Amino acid sequence: MIFLKTDEEIELMREANRLVGMTLGEMAKHIKPGVTPAQLDKIAKEFIHDHGAIPSFLGYKGAPGSVDFPGAICASVNEQVVHGFPTDYVLKEGDIISVDCGTEKNGFCGDSAYTFCVGEVAEDVKRLLRTTKESLYLGIEKAVEGNRVGDIGDAVQTYCEKKGYSVVRELVGHGIGRKMHEAPEVPNYGRRGTGPLLKKGMCIAIEPMINMGSKNVVFESDGWTVRTKDRKPSAHFEHTVAIRQGKADILSTFEFVEAVLGNNGI
Repeated sequence: MIFLKTDEEIELMREANRLVGMTLGEMAKHIKPGVTPAQLDKIAKEFIHDHGAIPSFLGYKGAPGSVDFPGAICASVNEQVVHGFPTDYVLKEGDIISVDCGTEKNGFCGDSAYTFCVGEVAEDVKRLLRTTKESLYLGIEKAVEGNRVGDIGDAVQTYCEKKGYSVVRELVGHGIGRKMHEAPEVPNYGRRGTGPLLKKGMCIAIEPMINMGSKNVVFESDGWTVRTKDRKPSAHFEHTVAIRQGKADILSTFEFVEAVLGNNGI
């Protein structure tokens, strides 16, 4: 079932999502060679709690037989696509790290992700990050009342594949509200004019996951971490948006990241 939100509920969601953006901005201050994802996770957890919210990823139930998610953030390094554990791996010059963060505040959820460069990163990897981020906004342009979910996926897929990259198929965006994951699923591929109709009041998380090499992925034995099969880099950017007439309302924000890293953020 797809839940439509009132204007008042969307404003509560904006608060939760703004805090996610603030947390990602805090991550931007600390991501550098020598830091571990576990250290970033501790900072994020304390930051979210200090702002009166709950880290909604922490303890999230996974597939049967897998552990509950152990971190406040998903920290996915290099060839890891999403859902990486915040480990004691020491980040080094040239790495990239996707930080996916969720909060629960006032009974509603926020969700956003950003892929960061660690020090100086190879130009071909930076191009992957820029393309993925650009594709997110192209998808958001299609997230308006009267369009369909397939219009979003088509915009992301067409742009990224024209640039020579591939789109992960096994993982998709999602509806969001009182729960982190609600209907509908929002793939990053598809055909225009297909899929569920977008209606005012729908809130969705759009999150391109784009690979430098093959689209094929492997699910690791921890039950969570997803990596590229060919071990080439993958990038991930995500915004939560509310469907409106004419133009999507972006509830999350990269402004805090870009204030630290510069306007482009990459």
